[in-house]
Amino acid sequence: MLENPLLLIGIILVVNIVYVSFLTMRMIFTLKGRRYTAAFLSMFEIVTYIYGLGIVLERLGQIENVIAYAIGYGLGVIVGMKIEEKLALGYITVNVISSDPDIDFTRRLREKGYGVTSWYAYGMEGDRLAMQILTPRKYELALYETIRTIDPKAFIIAYEPKQIHGGFWVKSVKKGKIREDAEKQQQEAL
Repeated sequence: MLENPLLLIGIILVVNIVYVSFLTMRMIFTLKGRRYTAAFLSMFEIVTYIYGLGIVLERLGQIENVIAYAIGYGLGVIVGMKIEEKLALGYITVNVISSDPDIDFTRRLREKGYGVTSWYAYGMEGDRLAMQILTPRKYELALYETIRTIDPKAFIIAYEPKQIHGGFWVKSVKKGKIREDAEKQQQEAL
């Protein structure tokens, strides 16, 4: 079975894509503090790694196997990142600065279920409304769309907080208010 060169190249490619996808996901879960999920994934990762590397090392003189291994590694990084994008683990903090402090920005975002802290600021060209918004990453794009709908000229900066503690916002997320609004917004876009 493993004597067909094209089949062997295909197997090496697929095994390495799977291995690096596991590796990428394990690293992401580790960085997110989900140690048991990361440990569980690492078992599958190492078995896949040993199997794939073993195939290549047995036939190290065949350059096409090494090339397939390298290509599979690169594709595995892409596949792992795509999986992580779909899972959208964790939260995102979005800082928004609106050049029009008179827009009813804060109320409209809160009605959609977002936790918003706002304050008036002064920028180079005058008064501004500054806001800090926390949302699950899976609703990040819906939040950006909502912000652009309210103020197309808003300045937006986003980052992932390492730790969250306290506040009313956790209760809102559990009630599903953001999810309902995000799903409604997606249906309206279609």
